[in-house]
Formats: sequence, structure tokens, C-alpha cells
Amino acid sequence: MRVKNSSGLFPPSDRRRYRGIVDFYRPNLESYESIYRDLHSHPELSQQEQRTSSIAANHLRLFGYSVHEYIGGYGLIGVIKNGQGPTVLLRADMDALPVRENTGLAYASKKTMIDRNGTEVPVMHACGHDVHVTCLMGAAELLAFARLEWRGTLICLFQPAEEFVTGAQAMVDDGLYSSFDLPKPDIVLGQHVFCIEKAGAVATSPGPVLAACDGLRIRIFGKGGHGSMPSNCIDPIVIASHIVVRLQTIVSRELQPGKVGVITCGKFHAGTASNIIPNYADIELTVRSYDTSVQKQLLDAIGRTVRAECNASRSPKEPVIETTAHAPATINSAKETDVLKTSFSSYFLNNADAMEPLPGSEDFSVLAKAINVPSIFWMLGGCDPVQWDEAKRNGTISEIPTNHSAEFAPVIEPTLRTGVDALAVAALTFLV
Repeated sequence: MRVKNSSGLFPPSDRRRYRGIVDFYRPNLESYESIYRDLHSHPELSQQEQRTSSIAANHLRLFGYSVHEYIGGYGLIGVIKNGQGPTVLLRADMDALPVRENTGLAYASKKTMIDRNGTEVPVMHACGHDVHVTCLMGAAELLAFARLEWRGTLICLFQPAEEFVTGAQAMVDDGLYSSFDLPKPDIVLGQHVFCIEKAGAVATSPGPVLAACDGLRIRIFGKGGHGSMPSNCIDPIVIASHIVVRLQTIVSRELQPGKVGVITCGKFHAGTASNIIPNYADIELTVRSYDTSVQKQLLDAIGRTVRAECNASRSPKEPVIETTAHAPATINSAKETDVLKTSFSSYFLNNADAMEPLPGSEDFSVLAKAINVPSIFWMLGGCDPVQWDEAKRNGTISEIPTNHSAEFAPVIEPTLRTGVDALAVAALTFLV
């Protein structure tokens, strides 16, 4: 049994023993490399992760986990109760993206699926969730065999629909914390692979590490007619175009210097033919921020700008503004993150770094906020070390394909080994 010091933390010499535990119990990762290639070749869109979920569930059962499936869709948890002690939740997301893969890998996805709009689309693991699933499966095996080294309850959670930023809340709403006679987690832990960091490295910091996300769908109304007679019409494409341009001045002209916000229009659709002015135009936005005051300021300004532009252009109807997605900022709990940083530094040595806040978003923190417990999220490096070192020398790191790119291709090793080890070290840090 490990003994904490007077500060309530494990002494550094105790943390170093994680090396021996992880090295002794780490599974043969060749089988996990095969699992990773299989998952990468068979990606599944959000809310359609049936195959991936089944693979994870069957794997957990092999190592003695009590498995509960179909939580909030295809979400599942595997649980090991191993005596009195803290409860630690490890999370991985499972879904892929509607992207046509262009990596040239032998195991590249050629899959298509029908999306939620009824459209057949190419599908790719362009955000590394196949890495996350594989690493958690590996860590689940390691920690199951290492039960003599820890006490408490371990929950391995595989989450659907992260790309919709709805999956975590769906699992909570479907009884994640109320339906399975589980102790409430004392901490929620997760990781995300990025190719802006070298494979073999991990990085985390207390405070904000990922931005809040709001998705908006906006319909702007006009008066349709013949394209040769615009004076008889009210052109919603022109109105929407003005809105897209004007929205870019919110961040540059309304936010205080030093405050961070992003407003991006990623989708613009209107019309059916070049000589027809349509009755409406649709735009879709993503909005990112790190604190709630900036988030409110951005959303208020977007609504004001959209309505003002429509009014100035004589739009016949008020615009319709719908929220399509929302996720809170990912903010690492300060005290617990400092503890984990010490564990990571002891274990990974020079490959443990500080994490700068990123404008990407996650619904990971929903799992902790729902029960008011601490959470920690860290970055897992995925870029080939040789490629990374060369890019760093040449100042071309920004040219490395990153998440959501059709060329996104984390190197298999040492990414998987590092991800398995990081999850295991994190769990052991907070289990007794």
C-alpha cells in the first residue's frame, strides 16, 4: 500500500515505481498495432460507432471488466472494482469524420457511410480517435493485470459522438452515473493525439487547455426571382456574404486585446442555379472561446450583426439562428494537474511538456462537470519524430498535416506505447 506524505500527494520516489509497474504489466503492443490498423480502416461516423463499440466491449470482457453497453447511443463502460479506494474514470472517444482519406497508407480508409442528413460520405479517422480507443484498450489490459499494485475502482469509458460534441452529455443523460451502482468518480482523465507534438511526448497544464465551442446555423431570408432582374429581388446571398465578412470584425474590433476568440464560417449554401436568386441562404459557424464572458460577448455580437445586416438589406423576415452544438471549455483542475505533471515528468522525463491552450474543442469536461469532480486532459504527440525534428529545424511545423486533415496520419509507434503508458501512469497516480 502506498503512503501519501503530509501534503496529501505521493512522494516523487513513489512515482518512479510506475516505471517498473508499467514495464512489467504492459501488454505486447504488436496486437494493438493490428487493432489500430483495423480501426483506422473501418471508421464510423458519430452516433454510428456500432463496430468500434463492440470491439471495445469484447476486449474489456476478456480482462474481467463488468461491461455496460448502449449508454447514450453506442457508449459503453468497463468497470473493475478492486477494493476500497478512489474511483478513476479513463475516457476515449470513438467516432470518425466525413473526410476522404488521402494519406496513402496501406491501411487507409476507403469506407463510406450515410450521414445524419441521408447523404453518402467518405469516412476517415482524421482526428485520431482510433488512437484513443486503441490506447485505452491497451491501458485497460495493463491495469487489469496490475491489480495487485492498486486499490479502488477503475472505469474505462468509450464515448460516442464527440465530433457532434453531444456524446458525453448523451451518456450522462442516459444514466451513466445513476444506473449501474457505481461509486462516483473522484477524477476524470483523458487524452488527445495531435501531430503538432512529437510522438513519444505528452503535455498538460493546469487551467484552460481547449476552447469552448458553439455551433450556429443561420438562415437569412430574401425575395427570390430572376438573376437578370436583381432590382426586383432581395438577394440573400449578398446579405449572407456581408454577414460573413462583418463577423470577422467582432474579434478584431470588439474583443479586448489579450482576449481570445474565433468565429469561422465553415459552410455557406444557397441557390440552385446561376440565373436564380434564391429565397434564402444558409450559413453555419463555429465559435471558440476560453471563458464564459468572451463566449457571451461573441454570441451576442453575432446575433446583433446578423439581425442588423438583414434589416439594412430589407430582408422580409427575421433571420433564424439555431444552436447546433455546444461544449464547455476544457479547464484542467489546478491541484490535480500539478500532481499528474509531476508523475509525467518523473516517467517521461524530457518528453513531458507544458500544454499551451488550443482553440480546438471537446465535450470531455462534461463528464466531470456533471458530477462536479476534477478532470485532467493532456496532449499525446503523434508526429513522426524524424519528420518533427526536420520540420522544427526548417521552421515548417505548421505545414505538418494536423487533425481533421485528409493527410492526418499519426505514426503508430511510439504513439501507441506512449498513449498506453500515459493512461496507466495517470490512473496509478490517483488510485490508492
